[in-house]
Amino acid sequence: MKTYPPNDHRNVALIGHGGAGKTSLAEALLFRAKATSRQGKVDDGSSSLDYLPEEQRRKSSVSLAVASIEHADKKITFIDTPGFPDFEAEVMAGLHAADSALLVVSADAGMEVGSELTWRKASERKMPAAIVVNAMDKETANSAAALASLRDKIGPKATALQIPIGSGPGFTGVVDVLHNEAVNFGTGGSSQKTDVPEELRSALEEARNSLMENAAESDEELMNKYFEDGALGEEDLIRGVRLGMANGELYPVFFASAETGQGTKEVLDGLAAILPGPNDLGAVEGVHPGSEERETRDAKADGPLIARVFKTASETHVGEMFFVRVYSGRLGAGAEVFNASRDRSEKVSQLFTAVGKNRTDASELSAGDIGIAVKLRTTGTNDTLCDRSAPFKLDPIPFLGPVIDFAIMPTKQGEEDKMGTGLQRVAAEDPSFQFRHDEETRQTIVSGMGETHLEMVVARLKERFGVSVELNPPRIPYRETIRGKADVQGRHKKQTGGRGQFGDVYIQMEPTAHDEGFKFVNKIVGGSIPARFIPAVEKGIVESAAMGVIAGYPMVDFQVTLYDGSYHNVDSSEAAFKVAGSLAFKKAAQECRPTILEPYASVKITVPKDYMGDVMGDMSSRRGKIQGMDTVGDEQVINAQVPMGEMQRYAMDLRAMTQGRGRFERNFSHYEELPRDQQEKVIAESKKEEAVEAKK
Repeated sequence: MKTYPPNDHRNVALIGHGGAGKTSLAEALLFRAKATSRQGKVDDGSSSLDYLPEEQRRKSSVSLAVASIEHADKKITFIDTPGFPDFEAEVMAGLHAADSALLVVSADAGMEVGSELTWRKASERKMPAAIVVNAMDKETANSAAALASLRDKIGPKATALQIPIGSGPGFTGVVDVLHNEAVNFGTGGSSQKTDVPEELRSALEEARNSLMENAAESDEELMNKYFEDGALGEEDLIRGVRLGMANGELYPVFFASAETGQGTKEVLDGLAAILPGPNDLGAVEGVHPGSEERETRDAKADGPLIARVFKTASETHVGEMFFVRVYSGRLGAGAEVFNASRDRSEKVSQLFTAVGKNRTDASELSAGDIGIAVKLRTTGTNDTLCDRSAPFKLDPIPFLGPVIDFAIMPTKQGEEDKMGTGLQRVAAEDPSFQFRHDEETRQTIVSGMGETHLEMVVARLKERFGVSVELNPPRIPYRETIRGKADVQGRHKKQTGGRGQFGDVYIQMEPTAHDEGFKFVNKIVGGSIPARFIPAVEKGIVESAAMGVIAGYPMVDFQVTLYDGSYHNVDSSEAAFKVAGSLAFKKAAQECRPTILEPYASVKITVPKDYMGDVMGDMSSRRGKIQGMDTVGDEQVINAQVPMGEMQRYAMDLRAMTQGRGRFERNFSHYEELPRDQQEKVIAESKKEEAVEAKK
């Protein structure tokens, strides 16, 4: 594949609802461009883009895939993204690597939920975008209804560049509004230009006039021409469409069938002709490492290097692969570059261009290129590679944090290390997946975007790392604290045949302010307890507090004052005073009205206004506390604090309540006292677990 100037690149992210046919359309476009020898199919596992084992099993995308083709003197790189919301990180990575988006909707369903959500993300980035109404060959295809649904959600900016001739089995061609001609489809996706059918001439005239008006509005010079001449020539019309797309004022709509290949050549021709190139979109923005001052850089092949790793993946026979978008300069195989995100040098070993699972060696990647690097030592997702002499760091891709947690453990004893290695590799590849070891609950916790996401992680651990695991709801990290004061003695005396044990302490115990933890105050005077034994008293209290006195959870926010005691010259020891401190703590804690605290999360829930009532009612049922509400566009944003124990399945429940349109973010907030009835359940469960452990 030859080297193209930066502005002859068309980097396009395919987005839309799961099942709309994004991957099938991409496969048809690859075949039409002769990048593949046969058209891959998702259903039979022959897809070049859905080639991972979990994708073949699910018959849907779970990871983004990249495919570069040459068409009409342009290099078009498609980034196929998943449609299921659990894999949102893949969509975000694809959108940030691309210059434009291609929304794929089905002719029988129109604008579905997944299309709305991914379109919103592209709109937030102010990306140029085109639309393909796919599956026009289906019996239930309704192009008019599909176009109406697009305009309902997007507005009049969704502008048809084609008028379909028939639908379903009768989909025989399109009228090309841009070029003022008709195209009839033949067998195998072939097509030929022909006269416009008489019955569609008035529709063509109306569509062409509307397109001219929209194109003229994109540029003052074109507007003047339009007013003076009453029309725009084809060259000016194409220029106006490109400018309108770059400005976010026009979204061209095409009609095609991925299954039959009908219309795919026209989609390729259209993308090559009207999508803006990197230079059309202006300079890339970032910061100067160290000073963090804002800077911009133009997309120049002969400029200083700027490239970003937007995805990391791993394959058995290849190892780690780093998907790279080059914005400026050249990234050469064998070159040493500067990782501005980590302040380290990096050696680029080998480079590839890709058509899905098929890869070709590349000596270099130039400005505008998307390719794959391997064997990078210190680089990961979101890192910027540049020239050390011209350091530059791109703004990071804003991946959302996970929204669901599970405890994970191997099904076989002794495979904990194996599981840990696998989790580290998965986390390096997937920015929306996290794991940690919780010292309090003694569990390994995995966090993701939904149950399906974590089920995929489980499958990867089995297939790639040979370790079987199981997921269970995580234990809630409760705390214990006190609400009263106590003054007690802790006395440990034990006489054996030889040297005995003796430790005697008097303590006062009282609550402290929230989040102050544990305070130990030494008020021993006169040597009633030798100084060398006092740390042991504190240690005994600390170790006992870690196990609590009600349900085995750590006790927090209390103060112990050691003010008196006694000792024996022979029998006293650090061990004896440690036991005495522990006994005193347990006695005092029981007298101080101990209680259980539960963790709360701060959540930010974004939903369409129509679902406010259901979401608010659900929040109330979860003992949530509404902190405030805001309106952002046509959506409501609810800020609330909710017990973490009530949030285990919230990601799935919110999707069900809002037909997939709701989303939320969460962060740990604080601890509050658990209601008495809930405390009884926690205590009962703790006793049950203790009984089980005792039997082992």
